[in-house]
Amino acid sequence: MTEYYPALITDVAPRSVAARAGLRAGDVLLALNGMPLRDVIDVQFYAAEPELEFRIERAGRQKTVRASRRYGQSLGLAFETELFDGKIRACRNNCDFCFVSQMAPGLRGPLYVKDDDYRLSFLHGNYITLTNLNESDWARIAEQHLSPLYVSVHATEPDVRVGLMHNPRAGQIVEHLARLAEMDIEIHTQAVLAPGRNDGAHLDRTIADLASLYPAVADVTVVPVGLTRWHNPAMRPYTDAEAAAVLAQTLDWQTRLRAGLGVGFVYPSDEWFLRAGAPVPALADYDGLLPALVENGVGMVRLFLDGWDALQAELAHLGGPRQTWVTGMLFAPVLREKAATFTLHTGLGADVIAVPNHAFGETVTVAGLLTVGDILATLREREIGDVLVLPDELFRGPDGCTLDDKSAVDIQQATGRPVFIVAQTEDRWQVRPAVLY
Repeated sequence: MTEYYPALITDVAPRSVAARAGLRAGDVLLALNGMPLRDVIDVQFYAAEPELEFRIERAGRQKTVRASRRYGQSLGLAFETELFDGKIRACRNNCDFCFVSQMAPGLRGPLYVKDDDYRLSFLHGNYITLTNLNESDWARIAEQHLSPLYVSVHATEPDVRVGLMHNPRAGQIVEHLARLAEMDIEIHTQAVLAPGRNDGAHLDRTIADLASLYPAVADVTVVPVGLTRWHNPAMRPYTDAEAAAVLAQTLDWQTRLRAGLGVGFVYPSDEWFLRAGAPVPALADYDGLLPALVENGVGMVRLFLDGWDALQAELAHLGGPRQTWVTGMLFAPVLREKAATFTLHTGLGADVIAVPNHAFGETVTVAGLLTVGDILATLREREIGDVLVLPDELFRGPDGCTLDDKSAVDIQQATGRPVFIVAQTEDRWQVRPAVLY
């Protein structure tokens, strides 16, 4: 029996195909061109036709409406949720370094969901492990050509990957990637490294195996393991010396692969460069993959440095003789250098406040995992300027909220200072007031 999952329409764009068909917010979409719908991917797939038939429910009654669609024309529908079946594919692994398992208590509920859903990988670039796919999933990926996908590889040697993830299916990663390659699916991969577990010779093997699947496997980003105060006691973070060694190893691979493939292929995250005190690469060395890889910690420092002149001009117009810039411990040295430049060029003061992460533990040094609780606790101990400037990666939750479900406006009200948000867009950095964020 065919299952129909009701999809509540929350918005219909004016003058769109859906608007011309007479669809309204509050309608429930039941089927499209006679096909049941599991998620927004099905909507996109079945709507790629010149003639459309919508089966909807309105005020308890079902009806069918029709419309024509020109190639490339927007369908114009927004839904209450992207997954109409309400079933996020949960992770079946028990990774030693799983960050969700290390999550601080008392945060937003969705942060504790172990998502390993290939649909969300296609829609949003979430990294998945490929260990929970059944044959119908593989068939759908092929039929609907769900490309690109983002895959957490970590290691290609079966025993090493199984040892990290504690799932016997984890050892099939090379076969799974090859299967995607045969489907002409573009794959972006990552290797989260843990000292002594999947680095060194194991990393050499991983990079070599993944590079053999280029161009289907487009790249691999190399990221150090992130550990909170609740981490597995068998794990530890990298020392600065170890970080420098991993960086040298990956950059050596990048040089060799660029000669053979024409691209660097392996891209270390910014943390390796900052921990090693090494200069970040030029923009050209990222081979056009920015800002797409920024979400995985790759290239944000380079984009910041290249966009500094324009950003400095925007910051100069915020008002007040002294500004306070808030960041995490990792990025603070870079920002302090720019604060000195800012004062020299504008005559305005700029203090950089690096906030220790007490919520997760001080081994967590990135700005995106700070809570408002820790920010306000640090600001109470410091004299703050006329305005506060914070990075937008703090506010990536629903409605622009932080991990502890606060907003930039909450910081503004608690400090009595205007708050401005620095955000990186596709082509430039912008500064926005908190009230409009």
